[in-house]
Amino acid sequence: MKKLVIVLFLFSITASAQTLEQFMSHPIESNFAASADGKNIAWVLNDHGKRNIVVKTGIDLPRLLTDYQQDDGQEISQLTFSPNGTKLLYVRGGGGNRNGQNPNPASLPEGTEQAIYYKEIASKSAPAKITVGTSPVFYKDGVKFLFSRGGQIYESGMDINVVPKLLFSARGHNHSPRFSPDGNEVLFISDRGDHSFVGVYSLTRRVIRWIAPDVSTDEFAVWSPDGKQIAFIRTPGTKIGELSNLTGGTKFSVWVADAQSGMAKPIWKSPADDGGFVHNYVNTPLAWLASGRILFFSEHTGWNHIYSITETGSDLKDITPGDGEVESFVADAIGRFIYFDGNREDINRRHIWKADVTTGTPTAVTTGEGIEMYPALAGNVLYAFRSTANTSKTLVRIDEVSKATAPVYTQKLTTFSSAVFVKPEAVLLKATDGTTVHAQLFINRNSSGKRPGIVFMHGGPIRQMLLGFHYSDYYIHAYAFNQYLASQGYAVLSVNFRSGTGYGRDFRRAKNQGPRGANEYQDVVAAAKHLQTLAEVDANQIGLWGGSYGGYLTAMGLVRNPEIFKAGVDVHGVHDWSFNGQDATNSWGLQRAEAELALKSSPVADLSKWTAPVLFVHGDDDRNVNFQQSIDLAEKLRDKNVPVEVLVLPDEVHGFLRYDSWKQVFERAKDFFDRRLK
Repeated sequence: MKKLVIVLFLFSITASAQTLEQFMSHPIESNFAASADGKNIAWVLNDHGKRNIVVKTGIDLPRLLTDYQQDDGQEISQLTFSPNGTKLLYVRGGGGNRNGQNPNPASLPEGTEQAIYYKEIASKSAPAKITVGTSPVFYKDGVKFLFSRGGQIYESGMDINVVPKLLFSARGHNHSPRFSPDGNEVLFISDRGDHSFVGVYSLTRRVIRWIAPDVSTDEFAVWSPDGKQIAFIRTPGTKIGELSNLTGGTKFSVWVADAQSGMAKPIWKSPADDGGFVHNYVNTPLAWLASGRILFFSEHTGWNHIYSITETGSDLKDITPGDGEVESFVADAIGRFIYFDGNREDINRRHIWKADVTTGTPTAVTTGEGIEMYPALAGNVLYAFRSTANTSKTLVRIDEVSKATAPVYTQKLTTFSSAVFVKPEAVLLKATDGTTVHAQLFINRNSSGKRPGIVFMHGGPIRQMLLGFHYSDYYIHAYAFNQYLASQGYAVLSVNFRSGTGYGRDFRRAKNQGPRGANEYQDVVAAAKHLQTLAEVDANQIGLWGGSYGGYLTAMGLVRNPEIFKAGVDVHGVHDWSFNGQDATNSWGLQRAEAELALKSSPVADLSKWTAPVLFVHGDDDRNVNFQQSIDLAEKLRDKNVPVEVLVLPDEVHGFLRYDSWKQVFERAKDFFDRRLK
């Protein structure tokens, strides 16, 4: 007995010695790019908020191509190789808010910008900033490139002393330039607000022609392999009084046009409102492969799948069949196969699958307890990003025969420790209306005694938390904090409430959600009641936390069920759906007649029962949820003498861009829960 006591005592010392840094300091890899010949690859490494580009050329070992040494919140994206693979363009910095101000979460006195940089792969010189702009696309000669700025398309060379020139001038917001296969024409989209056109600009004749203009919204245009035709997605234009609805859908059709005459015809029409989500959520909404097949996403069978069709509209095939969502894909060079990621046959994870574009019949490329996502090809070599229950998102090379994965870059210096993580457990919950809901439980089974329970809710709400590190930076951090809480004597239940993705169209489009009834809140209550049934959990000490939509549900718990929830950390949550803040509150297509219901579905509707302490966290440059949402609720609760704590992050945006910001949030949250629940 004495030996057991000693073992438990030593374990408690070890557990208490675990630090937030051990869980948080996971490097995150993202933004893969490959040269046309597949010999060179590049990607982004974020280590403690210092974002840099890693490059691997030929058989050489990977190396850092850039040397940014500040946790300044300046993202690196849109890595683009020149046609011969010797040059790289990339974008540094984020886009502007409503006032045109770029993210500056470190409050750098010199300010920030979103700019395109140029680097010779073999050169040891520092990258050169070419111009303010985004979306760079190389000309075939690799000497010049196109880019977007201020709703217009420009042309630039690599010389920093040469002023970029406007390629052409057109009304609307013009974007997404794509060169024709012969390089003589540029395909683009011209967004006019309530409608949009597909346009083609001739570099030789210097004229614009419009492709089948209509009272519709035409997007995602692609060239045919021979450049003679163009495919695009068409959805209805915006009617008077019509508002965008995140929980809704739209009818859409796939069109094919003659590239010269502009005459077009539909080759497929969706049976119902099966578009919208499927086009904005995925990486490649439409593709025209070298084999001649056209691929597109649709949700008309109840799941987000990829469909293959001929240019004439014949031989439609669901090439990713089965119960499961698909999020991204890449095709081989000849357009015979695709590799895609999804949760088919493993609802709690993501794996890579391979499918023939004419027959479908997917076969698994990866399996097991890892999470593999964003497949990519460099020549014939298959890559993807992979995480596990105790390792964050890492670029791996996949051996298709053995199904083995191997990290590409292993030279990371970090205080991260994979040994301190617990294995999350899959849990099925049943809400009061009978809805089945998935969740993940974080609990240290080696620790004895009762502990507080915490319910975690994701944001979005179009998200799905997994049995391991997520593929989104935001939820990579959230997952690490849930693990840290488990190590510090809490039981955490992360609930995938209805209205999230990963479980099919009907689950995502659940009735009466959010501002139309808050129906998903009962899933949060079900999660809390499950925690209360666990022998390891103190049923009287249940808290909750979440960000964005999860912040909204945190506030709902504290205001509606004070007998259950004793403390909450509300991170940039929506608190009043009836408030027209030009933010997330405008994403549900709410009409004036729904204002009363929206208010009733909000935490601020009735604060009479709210007595529990709360910690509000918000960045004041939030572009998703208006900062005033937290001002309003915090001041109202203070007037009621409710214990209110606040952590404000000046100049930080919605998806906190700095490592230091996340560290501050989690340190304050853990301290708050320790004081309020233990």
